[in-house]
Amino acid sequence: MISLPEIAAKVEAGVRLSEAEAGFLLGYPDLLAVGELAALANRRLHGDTVYFNVNRHINYTNLCVNNCAFCAFRRDEGATGGYTLTLDEVAARASEAAAAGASEVHVVGGLHPHLPLEFYEQLVDTIRHAGPALHIKAFTAVELAHFATINALPLETVIARLQAAGLQSLPGGGAEIFAERARVQLCPEKISGTRWLEVMRAVHAAGLRSNATMLFGHLETPAERIEHLTRLRALQDETGGFQAFVALPFQHVATRLEGLRGPGGVDILKTLAVARLFLDNIPHIKAYWVMLGVKLAQVALAFGVNDLDGTVVEEQIGHQAGAVSPQALSREGLMRLIRKADRTPVERDSLYRKLDREGEKC
Repeated sequence: MISLPEIAAKVEAGVRLSEAEAGFLLGYPDLLAVGELAALANRRLHGDTVYFNVNRHINYTNLCVNNCAFCAFRRDEGATGGYTLTLDEVAARASEAAAAGASEVHVVGGLHPHLPLEFYEQLVDTIRHAGPALHIKAFTAVELAHFATINALPLETVIARLQAAGLQSLPGGGAEIFAERARVQLCPEKISGTRWLEVMRAVHAAGLRSNATMLFGHLETPAERIEHLTRLRALQDETGGFQAFVALPFQHVATRLEGLRGPGGVDILKTLAVARLFLDNIPHIKAYWVMLGVKLAQVALAFGVNDLDGTVVEEQIGHQAGAVSPQALSREGLMRLIRKADRTPVERDSLYRKLDREGEKC
C-alpha cells in the first residue's frame, strides 16, 4: 500500500519514485504536501536559484499540413491570416533580438506544405549572420520529421545539415501527450509519440540538447500523464539530452475541443510538482509563464520549478489559443518576479551556463 510518508522517505533519501507512486501523488488531495516534497527535491538540485534568459520567439510560418484539434495557430495555404516570414523579416527579428541583449532565439512554426530543406538551412544561416552571438534553438521534433519526409531524406541527414547551418539546440514542442488513445483525437496527423521520442534520440545522438514537453488538461487521463513522464525519463536515462521539462496547460480558445477548458491552478501546480519528483534525471523544470500566466508561474517556484523561461517578446501559438499573459516580460521584470518569490534570479544562456549582466559567461 502506497502512502505519503513512504514516498516522503524515498524523496528525502534521493530514491527514484515508481510510476505507481507518481500516480498516487498526482491524485493526492493535499497540494501543499506534494509541493513541499517537490520543493525539497528542487532545493537539493538548485538551492534557491531560479533561472531565466533573455530570448525572442520567431514563429516563421503558421501554414501547416496538420490540423490538430487543439491548435488555434495553424492556417491552410491561401487562407486569410496565413503567413510565411521572408528571410529579410527573419533577419530583422534576429537583429532586434541581438540589439535588445537576447542570448537566444526560439524558432518554431507550422509544417509548411512544400518549403525545401534549403529554406530552413537559409533561415538558420540568416539568423546566425544577423545575430552572431545568438544561440539558435529551433524546430521541434515534429518539424524535423516533416523536413525529412517532404525532402525524402534520412532524419540524420536533416539534423546534420541544419547543424552545419548553425542549429544549436531544440525546443521540446510537439510531444503533446504520447498515449495513442488521446493522441488520435488531439492530433491524428502528427507523428506518433514513439516517433517523437525516436527523433529526439537522433537529435541527442548528434550532440544537440533539447527540452521536453507535455500538453495536459485536455483528453488525457492521469495515468496517461504518468505514462508520458515515464517515457521521457526512460529516454533521458539512455541519452541524457533533455535539459528541461515544460508542462504546457491546454488553452481552449479557438480550438475544436468543445467543452474543454483546460486545467485549473491546483492541477497545474501538482503536475509540475510531480514532474520534479518523478523526472529525477532531467535537471530543470520550467514554468512557461506565457501559458501559465505570470502569477501562477511565480507561485510554481514553490512547487519544484527552477526556471521561468525568458523575455519571449513575440509569441503567437499560445496566445491565439487564449493565453492571457503579456507578449513579453523585461529582464528586470523577470528578476523582480523571482525576487518577490524569495528566490535568487540567475540569468542563463541556452545551455544553462550563468551569464553576468553584460551577457558574458561567468
